[in-house]
Amino acid sequence: MTQTEKRVYLIKSLLKERSQYTGIPIPVNEQEQKNLLRLLFNLRMPGPVSEDFLTIQDVYLQEELAQKGITELAALRPVQNQIYLWRGDITTLACDAIVNAANAQLLGCFCPCHGCIDNAIHTFSGVQLRLACDKLMRQTGELEATGSAKITPAFNLPCRYVLHTVGPIVDGDLTVEHEMQLSSCYRSCLALAAQNQIQSLAFCCISTGEFRFPNQRAAEIAIETTKAYLKETQSKLKVIFNVFKERDYKIYKKLLCTDRRSAKST
Repeated sequence: MTQTEKRVYLIKSLLKERSQYTGIPIPVNEQEQKNLLRLLFNLRMPGPVSEDFLTIQDVYLQEELAQKGITELAALRPVQNQIYLWRGDITTLACDAIVNAANAQLLGCFCPCHGCIDNAIHTFSGVQLRLACDKLMRQTGELEATGSAKITPAFNLPCRYVLHTVGPIVDGDLTVEHEMQLSSCYRSCLALAAQNQIQSLAFCCISTGEFRFPNQRAAEIAIETTKAYLKETQSKLKVIFNVFKERDYKIYKKLLCTDRRSAKST
């Protein structure tokens, strides 16, 4: 099957799952097909899926990943000992684990083609990720607490694991509690990485998007918490601060470079 044939097969299979999708035409345009497939991935509730579907989906997603290009950790240079800064698509980063900024349901973003990292990670990992998260949630029987973290396989992503953490939602003024909760996200992920013998971990900018945590303060907390943990535990973990926007890249670069100069002068 060609990549187009695989994509059409996946679209048809997902359309058949729900009666309300009957009659929806499949676009001819490639990008419109990709948008429709992502929409259907996003809306699909966790549930049984055939082995044929998974086989074709996995091959399709792996080819899409190859076309986008994979960034290996070995290709990056640390800005400080054990600490990296990288601007790019976290779903293309080959390291041991990446961090997903999840919601309390932990099932991914159901908003069709939304631009959040939760949506992207669930889309390009494949439907297995939502199934794995659903299993975790059924085991706990309650919403995921802010500041905690859970781990799942990464399925079709180039990393091995995804760590899901729920950041604080800032509705109004930033509070000390918000800051403590965000710090807890980083510490929970770092501790979970240690428990699972993870040697490299990429953090996204937790809570700075839809959850409205101020970018500058979020970066300060991310760096402070991470460096404190590495020092306290004598961990050899390699940490990548992944950013997508130029604004965040400038913030992290300034903080990390300033921090490095300060360390050299003492």
